[in-house]
Amino acid sequence: MSHERLNAYHIMWLFVFFDLPVVKKKERKDAARFRKELQNDGFTMMQYSVYIRHCASTESADVHEKRVKKFMPGKGYISILRITDKQYGNIVNFWGVETKPLTPGPKQLELF
Repeated sequence: MSHERLNAYHIMWLFVFFDLPVVKKKERKDAARFRKELQNDGFTMMQYSVYIRHCASTESADVHEKRVKKFMPGKGYISILRITDKQYGNIVNFWGVETKPLTPGPKQLELF
């Protein structure tokens, strides 16, 4: 059995970007449910319509991407972007005029 070393090129981040209609009561409810499902699956809100999730491997990213597809509402626009931990490390965040460092990724290995 080959033990593959964890590194910044094998660890993945999933980004979910979405623009959902919220004019009608049912649309607002569907959008709220979608956000709640993302959170229940381990996604964190980065911005109001941008959620991110750390995945220990490509296989883990595959599982979470399939879950997102299952609970997508019938209307709206949703994009899923997958990047490596190495690429994520190059992100620069700005809050007002200050630059803040990136929040460190999880230090615990995901088992499933």
